Amino acid sequence: MSGENLPRALHLRIIGGGPRADALRRRVGAAGLDAQTTFVPPAPPAQIAGQMAKLDALVLPSRTTTVWKEQLGRVLLEAMDVGVPVIGSDSGAIPEVIGDAGLIFPEGDAAALAERLRSLVLDPALRAKLVRQGIQRAGQEYSQRVLAARTVNFYRQICA
Repeated sequence: MSGENLPRALHLRIIGGGPRADALRRRVGAAGLDAQTTFVPPAPPAQIAGQMAKLDALVLPSRTTTVWKEQLGRVLLEAMDVGVPVIGSDSGAIPEVIGDAGLIFPEGDAAALAERLRSLVLDPALRAKLVRQGIQRAGQEYSQRVLAARTVNFYRQICA
């Protein structure tokens, strides 16, 4: 993403860890992006919402493989619930989960992802709309109460 017309510098915040964390750090360094990237260690579940609320956007760039594709992307729901706009790839269930409450880009298409990020940065009205729609969607479609009621209804149907 080029910097023209951007109101402020962009910063990448990577939360968590895993077996490829060191390789990712090296890749960030090799790209000369150390100053624009913060690595945050894994946090206990009770602190995740607080960490997410600090974000301007959450990106889930999942890629389908021969043995896996995104099944839900719970991190999207958690971000929407705390008022963070989301951008996800079109892997698996991500488009269904996001609905009209976020932006979608084709898997592996960095230029399309950059354009979605650019639109969030340059269009405050779009960002505000996605925040509102995300909070609403997370609560109306994916809250624990809603999911529990759907589960009970499912079992009632199959046991009737």
